[in-house]
Amino acid sequence: MTQERLYTVTELASELGMTARAIRFYEDKGLITPQRAGTTRVYSVRDRARMILILRGKRLGFSLSTIKEYLDLYDTDITQHAQLKLLLGSISKRRAQLVAQRQAIDEALSELSGIAVQTEAALQRPAPRARRAASG
Repeated sequence: MTQERLYTVTELASELGMTARAIRFYEDKGLITPQRAGTTRVYSVRDRARMILILRGKRLGFSLSTIKEYLDLYDTDITQHAQLKLLLGSISKRRAQLVAQRQAIDEALSELSGIAVQTEAALQRPAPRARRAASG
């Protein structure tokens, strides 16, 4: 019988390039559920895989609730059809959000470029002479 690899919070954090506090945060949110070895939390290969998926989901901009729903479906649906359908829907929604953000960013960059051109042109014009106050 082979024994599954277990990680301490420090080992898992180091391997995934994150803090132990961040791992505990995801544990508090119910995204991972470590085992106990006495008073020490130990994380399984499954917990490590879930953390990798959580980090990927966060990097792609998915909410923790969407990530949790996706992970929970993995545990309950052995065919993974529901999980895959949810993933496709989430991907489609997130892509649409990112396309809209890209459009907004492109518009803002274009506007900033126009303002920069106008500002540079204004700096090239000679300054108007100061008007003398009418003395009277």
